[in-house]
Amino acid sequence: MTPPRRIVWRTLIGTVAATLLYLGPAAAITPASAHVQATSADAARGAFATVSFHVPNESTTKAATTEITVDLTSVSAVQTEAKPGWSAKVDRDAASNTVRSVTWTAAPDAGIPVDQFGVFRISAKLPDADTVSFPTTQTYADGAVVKWNQAPAPGGAEPEHPAPTLTLAGGPTPPAHHPTPTSSAAPTATAAQQAWAVVDHTARILAGAALLVGALGVGLALIVRKT
Repeated sequence: MTPPRRIVWRTLIGTVAATLLYLGPAAAITPASAHVQATSADAARGAFATVSFHVPNESTTKAATTEITVDLTSVSAVQTEAKPGWSAKVDRDAASNTVRSVTWTAAPDAGIPVDQFGVFRISAKLPDADTVSFPTTQTYADGAVVKWNQAPAPGGAEPEHPAPTLTLAGGPTPPAHHPTPTSSAAPTATAAQQAWAVVDHTARILAGAALLVGALGVGLALIVRKT
């Protein structure tokens, strides 16, 4: 290898190494499998809120998701949002009139196609608790059933099929004649912060890729000129 070419190759190797260092952990992150998730912009203890259930289709047989059942025993005063192509049925206890669950069923030839997701919404009164979970059953057109009902594993590890869970903000201030010490909770990331994290992660990868491609182009041009 002639000296000019040796210099070019050393430059390319150094550039590639620098690019990988720039990408850092971002290059090693692989997308996590999608789960059924519960989100809300106004989830507070003991308050009314709109809760959205994001349901992905992960079928390996390309079957559509045709039914979603969500356990609602932890909430009350439930109303469902109308969703085109789907019917909603709220199951109530006849004696107490409390809500047990809601089931969305797709119309014939409808449903959530593979590699897509659907959003189902309810309005409900949340419990006076730190968190609330919504165990969910997802049924596919081919008869497959997935139960999203697992609690976090010891140590905080995420299980294979976690139950959709909301963290609730603080509710009404306790009465003045019953003062209780308060502790500040650790701040949680807002939806905007989470979205910005995704954008920043993607931007780093794209910038690193552009740097790498540019370096390779310069190197090849130099090699051609020297031959």
